[in-house]
Amino acid sequence: GAVGGPCARVGAAMAAAPRWRERLFALYFLSHVPVTLLIDLQPLLPPGILPPALAELLRWYTGAFRDPLMLQPPEWFKAFIYCEAFLQLPFFPVAGYAFLKGGCKWIRTPAIIYSTHVATTLFPILAHILFHDFSQSEHSGPQTQRERLTLLSIYLPYLLIPLLILYTMLRNPHYNQADKRKRK
Repeated sequence: GAVGGPCARVGAAMAAAPRWRERLFALYFLSHVPVTLLIDLQPLLPPGILPPALAELLRWYTGAFRDPLMLQPPEWFKAFIYCEAFLQLPFFPVAGYAFLKGGCKWIRTPAIIYSTHVATTLFPILAHILFHDFSQSEHSGPQTQRERLTLLSIYLPYLLIPLLILYTMLRNPHYNQADKRKRK
């Protein structure tokens, strides 16, 4: 962008966030929009509202990866889905734009809030996958360590990428520079 624009580039290559990382973040956020709309929000919707193919896609996923959380979510998990719907989903295109364009310092604070929130929600989900006794679940959950690790591998990127975003926002000089404008 132009000097002084909303996504101005820093002259020093060292100060700019690595482009591969910004592209990864853009892909993460932009791909999250259809995943959220077509899959993640299904447990909140009344049965029969979606096309049968989408309901079948969810049934395939939950069967293949033994994820009962998505078929009959406990209330605490539903709360996380509501957060995804009303807090995260509106942020996805904004963050996708900022990281696709690159060099947008204004994304720092919202990205810190987002990444902290998502990382915090992932810890109970991962703990539930690893330690919950699914033998009494109405829907088939992971029974073996391998099945638990397979399901964990589906959720883990949603912890690791937000942690990388947080690290980048806090540690990269481009995003971590103090505002040097004079205060009046």
